[in-house]
Amino acid sequence: MAQSVRDRTVVGRFTLLAALAALAMVTPHAAVATGDLPGVRPVAETPPEFDDEAGGNADADDPAIWRDPADPDRSLVVATAKEGGLRVYNLDAREVQSVAAPEAPGPGDAPGRFNNVDLVHGMRIGSAKADLAVTSDRGSDRLRIYRIDSGNSDTPLIDVTDPSAPMIHSSSQEETNEQRTAYGLATWTEPSSGRSYAVVSQRERTALSLLELTGAADGTVSYRKVRTLQLPSTFKLPNGRAWAPCGEPDELPQVEGMVVDPQNGTLYAGQEDVGIWRLDADLRGTPKLIDRVREYGVPGTYDEETEECVPGEDPGYGGRRLSADVEGLTLLNQEDGDGYLLASSQGDNSFAAYDRELDDDNEYEGGFRVVATSDSLDGTEESDGAAVLNEPLGKKYPHGLLVVQDGDDKPDETDREATNFKFVSLKPVLDALDD
Repeated sequence: MAQSVRDRTVVGRFTLLAALAALAMVTPHAAVATGDLPGVRPVAETPPEFDDEAGGNADADDPAIWRDPADPDRSLVVATAKEGGLRVYNLDAREVQSVAAPEAPGPGDAPGRFNNVDLVHGMRIGSAKADLAVTSDRGSDRLRIYRIDSGNSDTPLIDVTDPSAPMIHSSSQEETNEQRTAYGLATWTEPSSGRSYAVVSQRERTALSLLELTGAADGTVSYRKVRTLQLPSTFKLPNGRAWAPCGEPDELPQVEGMVVDPQNGTLYAGQEDVGIWRLDADLRGTPKLIDRVREYGVPGTYDEETEECVPGEDPGYGGRRLSADVEGLTLLNQEDGDGYLLASSQGDNSFAAYDRELDDDNEYEGGFRVVATSDSLDGTEESDGAAVLNEPLGKKYPHGLLVVQDGDDKPDETDREATNFKFVSLKPVLDALDD
């Protein structure tokens, strides 16, 4: 799932800021009241990432949770750090492996930049099956694929990307350097065929591409493009006028946060300044906009001097639960086939939950915030990626785990902007949504 607000000039966004009430200190394993929405507290956080030269231009973005079925206590969180590559954390939120992003292929070319990550379970590669971590490399406009080796606690990720894997949206290195490249990512496996796929969005464009992952006899993994779908970039409002989100010249409303419901092959895609789309994961059929951001329909004028959008009068056509950008889509499965689609409402530092069942038309079920546990363990602001797993993860998370990106971490070095990931026990999240 996700894009840091410091990763691009903030345009096309008219943020609705919500004030949080004073919070009483309670156990992090319980939901707390925050005024408009319940709050849940993290129990751990990863080390901060610094998006500067000293920090390796690392920027925490999107997590995925891998459960070790043989020993759930040894489960892992795999997360992107953009130019910093990939990070692998144990359930204590301690880093166990750092995987560097590829270097720039030539002078003046873009270096590797890992944007989103998702998992594929039990894919056949040659004569064996393996779990994979798949990441979108915005710098090279490719996917990079890593086999998860549960028996190697020091370096569990092993690069199995086919060296000949093709560019996804570009036809040359020159096009790739423009960075209209692979961005958001969601993987899924088709139950009937056992084939595994990735849906990959394009930065600053509305394109979604369906890629089939292909394993080779030598143990490497590549992919082939199946089809591409274009989401709308302009919208007809109830007053008859056409509207497009404000942005830089020639920039279209992009998608980043995505997730696929494997039960019914449904893809949910967050078009950041528009809302959440529901469509078939094979990119056939007609997409449906199931919720809109509050800023939907608000006219804006791009100011080249300030590089920001100046909003006009709100016509009142937006939604009530999401403030742009909509980010970090993830699926909370429950045993009875029910569950929630969770989405990060980046503009007001909250998370929205929608019913997973299509029969209920993904109706809104509630929301929550991730709030500070202590002076040293803060909550989340401007959250990008998120991942949730409703399965026992050993002694630390017997009820499951939610991992969310924090776009404004508060480490000791307060003079440096920092990001990281917060680990939240799933029980208080479920309690907050059940209230």
